[in-house]
Amino acid sequence: MNKSAKKQKQDLCHNISRDDIERLIGGRHHNPHAILGSHQLYDESWVIRIWHPRAVKAEFRQLEQNLRVMSVIDERGLFATQIDRPEPGSAFIFYFMDGSSWEMFDPYSFSPSLGELDLHLLREGRHQRLFNHLGAICRNHQGVDGVSFSLWAPNAERVSLVGDFNQWDGLRTPMRSLGESGIWEIFIPKMTAGTVYKYEIRTKSGDLRLKSDPLAFSMELRPQTAAIVFDQNNFDWNDKEWEKQRAARQAADAPLAIYEVHLGSWKRCPEEDNRFLSYRELAPQLVSHVKRLGFTHIELLPVSEYPLDDSWGYQVSGYYAPTSRYGSPDDFKFFVNYCHQHDVGVILDWVPAHFPKDDFSLRLFDGTALYEHDDPRRGEHPDWGTLIFNFNRPEVANFLAANAYFWFEYYHIDGLRVDAVASMLYLDYSRKEGEWLPNHLGGRENLEAIAFLKDLNHNINELYPHRLMIAEESTSWPGVSQPVEFGGLGFRHKWNMGWMNDTLDYFAIDPLYRCHHHNQITFSIIYAFSEHFLLPFSHDEVVHGKGSLLSKMPGDKWQKFANLRLLLSYQFTHPGKKLLFMGNEFAPEKEWNFAASLDWHLLDQDTDRQKFFHFVADLIHLYRRLPALWQKDDDDTGFAWIDCHDYEHSILIYQRRGQNEDDSLVCVLNLTPVTHHKYRIGLPECADYIELFNSDADIYGGSNQGNLGKISGTEIPFHNQAASAEITIPPLGTLILSRDL
Repeated sequence: MNKSAKKQKQDLCHNISRDDIERLIGGRHHNPHAILGSHQLYDESWVIRIWHPRAVKAEFRQLEQNLRVMSVIDERGLFATQIDRPEPGSAFIFYFMDGSSWEMFDPYSFSPSLGELDLHLLREGRHQRLFNHLGAICRNHQGVDGVSFSLWAPNAERVSLVGDFNQWDGLRTPMRSLGESGIWEIFIPKMTAGTVYKYEIRTKSGDLRLKSDPLAFSMELRPQTAAIVFDQNNFDWNDKEWEKQRAARQAADAPLAIYEVHLGSWKRCPEEDNRFLSYRELAPQLVSHVKRLGFTHIELLPVSEYPLDDSWGYQVSGYYAPTSRYGSPDDFKFFVNYCHQHDVGVILDWVPAHFPKDDFSLRLFDGTALYEHDDPRRGEHPDWGTLIFNFNRPEVANFLAANAYFWFEYYHIDGLRVDAVASMLYLDYSRKEGEWLPNHLGGRENLEAIAFLKDLNHNINELYPHRLMIAEESTSWPGVSQPVEFGGLGFRHKWNMGWMNDTLDYFAIDPLYRCHHHNQITFSIIYAFSEHFLLPFSHDEVVHGKGSLLSKMPGDKWQKFANLRLLLSYQFTHPGKKLLFMGNEFAPEKEWNFAASLDWHLLDQDTDRQKFFHFVADLIHLYRRLPALWQKDDDDTGFAWIDCHDYEHSILIYQRRGQNEDDSLVCVLNLTPVTHHKYRIGLPECADYIELFNSDADIYGGSNQGNLGKISGTEIPFHNQAASAEITIPPLGTLILSRDL
């Protein structure tokens, strides 16, 4: 090699060592941008370098210039050439032994797409717009359109972007490490939405792990597990009217009746191999159904991407991606937009407590227990075979909190129902002695998870006011729905699991013996105002051999339907917001099957179901029309017993009150199949009362016992009330009475 050639090679290798080259070619370099891309030489000239592990020749082109053959600086595929100045978006063409070629645009001459402030906030776990910086972001960077990729993997030796665009070759597109932040980054010019990708991670022990993007906005249809580049900015929302009304519609003193839905089994398309309906197909059908029934909101079992249908979405692998089972992210935006345009709110089930062990997902993400606890006494759920998030890591807490903000920001979601909160609060949840580790104070409380929930709810209240944060929490933890500033966890509502279990247990008892369990049905009022409760009859109560709500009811067919009408009447007149799982509006006999459509033929063919559906619709519409049933759900002045002592006849009589005294209602429940004639009840006033609702009406399938729509009070004090009346109380029936104004 002559002096000129030697000098040229030295220039082309300026500022890179033999060790740099060996680590790059060996797939172990943490900063390929230090070698590849554009670098200034001693004078005003520049060098540009590129690498392909199997190329034998490379050519280079800037903008519209002619191709130029690059010099070989290492026979294993490292090429370079001098240039006058760097131009973002330069192109390379590689040639191979078989005569084929491949063109790529230079990703190594771009500065990082994350700034120092981003990295600082990420390290501290305070980046509220994490989703605008990590993952795959379609953007214009340094004047060039493309996609930036950023990933948190602090313990990796090397991270590479792989996909169809580079034949899934982890040596071709290595990313750079951004120092102590643990972030790996690369910008790929000219790349577009729709590109399928994953990350290949080389661990410090030399193992290779192929991982999906934790912040993927879109993912392939299972069983495929790759992420898909998605541009969030192409959907036009037109739900401004709903957004303006959200505060009033979701206030504590507003009606809240939630229809809980599993999208994959609400309705399917049997004539097309029983396929799922898409988000766009579901929207008009589901909204029409919900509006007909009178529900205010739809609550969706988790729609974040998940690998196993059997988990119903509760084992999430793609926290930022709506499941592709029903369409694209924009299709899901269409669904939410359509709901809002028709005055129906949308709540998502959200699962920050645990995640599945699937190896393509978060488990041992960079070769270490990154998202989970390393010790199984902290890191595994014995009941579900899943892994528990390590809330002690700021970046993990940030990942989850930003995910909640993401659904509000990009999908206009109206609330989150947080799953399995009890499992987050207690370190010994579902564990035996010796199977758990206490906190640093020696207690059983998960202090980090508690702090996470408090911070999350506080921030949501500040950033996204008037959203509903609902806790599925089954213990007596105090202050779940109290404000954080008063020592609570900050949720808006808490599922009243105690009420649900006691009520279903009571209704399963033969009415002949209910008199011996009277306190079980009255006990809930003692604690009804200790939290802001929501009363659920959820999917968990109609699956895994528990049977349908109808099948839980005792007696013959008539009594089963009457009991179920009574159960729902009790739910909708009891203090607390309401939730009912799909299908219960027409009383199926079989329990829920996630792999099949609801039995809609029952509603089409069975008059008993049609009458029951009519009952449910009338009950919910009546509930929404009567402020006394919801204005003071959280105030003990909104409820008063008239009589709860007639255990021998299993009769309950209570008053519901609104903010206006004229809104007061009297509710009478007969929990046995015996009709009571001339049964005297106390009344707050000596006045005429209208029988607003009778669950035993013939149109609902009842025996039509009642009071011909009206009763007259007399000045006979009774039940500690100023007046009373003798009425007919129907069998297994509910009456709702209102003063005739």
